[in-house]
Amino acid sequence: MNQHDHTAGTAGFFDLHKYFLAKNLKRDLPASIVVFLVALPLCLGIALASGAPLFAGLLTGIIGGIVVGIASGSQLSVAGPAAGLTVIVLNAIATLGSYETFLLSIVIAGCMQIILGLIKAGTIGNYFPSTVIEGMLAAIGIILIMKQFPHAVGYDADYEGDESFSQADQHNTFSEIMLAVSKINYGAVIISVVSLLVLIYWPKFKKLAIVPAPLLVVILGIAFAAAFAETDFALLDKQFVNIPIVKSGDEFFKLFKSPNFSDLANKNVWIVAATIAIVASLESLLSLEAVDKIDPIKRISPTNRELVAQGLGNVVSGMLGGMPMTAVIVRSSANVNSGARTKVSAIVHGVFLLLSLLFIPRLINMIPLSCLAAILLMTGYKLTRVELFKHVWRKGLSQFIPFVVTIIAVVFTDLLKGVGIGMLVGIFYILRTNMRNPYFYRIIKNNDGKKTIHIRLAEEVSFLNKAAIQITLTSLPEGSDVLIDGSNSRYIDPDVLETIHNFKHNAFTKGIVVQLQDIKDRYDVPKLKELIYKP
Repeated sequence: MNQHDHTAGTAGFFDLHKYFLAKNLKRDLPASIVVFLVALPLCLGIALASGAPLFAGLLTGIIGGIVVGIASGSQLSVAGPAAGLTVIVLNAIATLGSYETFLLSIVIAGCMQIILGLIKAGTIGNYFPSTVIEGMLAAIGIILIMKQFPHAVGYDADYEGDESFSQADQHNTFSEIMLAVSKINYGAVIISVVSLLVLIYWPKFKKLAIVPAPLLVVILGIAFAAAFAETDFALLDKQFVNIPIVKSGDEFFKLFKSPNFSDLANKNVWIVAATIAIVASLESLLSLEAVDKIDPIKRISPTNRELVAQGLGNVVSGMLGGMPMTAVIVRSSANVNSGARTKVSAIVHGVFLLLSLLFIPRLINMIPLSCLAAILLMTGYKLTRVELFKHVWRKGLSQFIPFVVTIIAVVFTDLLKGVGIGMLVGIFYILRTNMRNPYFYRIIKNNDGKKTIHIRLAEEVSFLNKAAIQITLTSLPEGSDVLIDGSNSRYIDPDVLETIHNFKHNAFTKGIVVQLQDIKDRYDVPKLKELIYKP
């Protein structure tokens, strides 16, 4: 168990009193409202896109906020139904034949995630290069801007949650924007523009900023929508939030569903479960890494505990009729940008989702999607600001190219594929740098006036360095004195050792005197992390 996991574990999953401090609550409560407003349409839209009941989307958001929020060691990450799982869920429900059988897969997937956390599989998150994570964040920001633009101008043929480039309606992100421009609703445009102005300028008035700007945006959005009724600027029904209206306790409890445990022997159930466990775990770890990077306090979240928390959330969700969940970067980044400091924000947002479903569904359904789109447009801008591109550019092309490739790949495919492509490019540059730096070369002048070529090998010398070292050795001038120093090396690949010994054996033919210093006959193979990527 790493230090952070140990610290988180000793604190206990339900030790929350230290978070309920006045200095944190004044930040966490306003942030929870923003996250609630962002999560509400996302939960509904992702459920709809996944072919699941709308109630299942809300239920997953509630469980992600309360259950995962309490169990997680992350202070700022927010869990809920994920857009990256929509295709998997849609196909799985069709393949398994019933939603109840699919719920069984979710429960099994949650158990798998808990096991992954207990065996410390969360450390895989340490292998993602920082430029790839930064590229993913910037790409999410760009996607948010492009996907929310149609809602901002009043074109709501599609629902929230479809974040991939190619959409189920045969459109893509760009064609959807062009279509939205041709079908503008000016009432929605006025609401989104006013909302953006409020989000930009309201926080500048310190005395007034005690009222969160996003809350004011929602109030104004409802007021404008009411004022536009019966005019040419009137909004259509589909341009408002739409959550189920529960009229009685019996209706509420009938919305819950139970997994069909009689299909436990169905191999397709286990295949779907394994797929959900792997994809959900990777998305959660990616989101966790990204949120830690934008955390103003720069805390490091325990990855193994996060897998356990996500697994627990999926078990509860599957048992009650919800959907699979992950840590979600859109909600999490909105949480950070709204000033949250502790997990109270995520937990309270889950409570707000529950209360809205029970007590104020009609009021929630009065909120225009265009004002919520404005909140997400601001979140997207903050994630992909120009300063980020300048910051990565100053690091050099070896950092900037993986960053840009990740952005392009995520925008034109989806989150996991894009990050995978970015990882391949990032690893290429890591290996390229590793190949170019297998040794340090200098010429030392001895007391007798003779010169010795000192070749000090690097800390890790892999088989990838063989060609560079071989070229250097064969190009040494005749009659040289050569010292090959391995005192700094923790690992030298057997192929490289063979090359060095062969050179020493044959060097006399060129009059070269070779001395080996601190080079062992064999070295133990280092861990993958030590060999390829050092954070």
